Amino acid sequence: MAFESVSAFLAMGGHAPYVWTAYGATAALLLGVGWHARAERRRVIRELRRRARRERRQVESTRVSTDEGHAR
Repeated sequence: MAFESVSAFLAMGGHAPYVWTAYGATAALLLGVGWHARAERRRVIRELRRRARRERRQVESTRVSTDEGHAR
């Protein structure tokens, strides 16, 4: 084993503040990237659904107006 005990491992030979801060910062950044990707995905899906509804309404209103024009 590289370290004699768990406390020696946690102390990292006196470099613990730097090592554990680096691990913590890396974990926080990775979690942040994951959160941002998930939020962005939700936003894109919401926008695509909004566009699809808008296009459907436009097609339906175009059909209604052309049908009314032919009926006269």
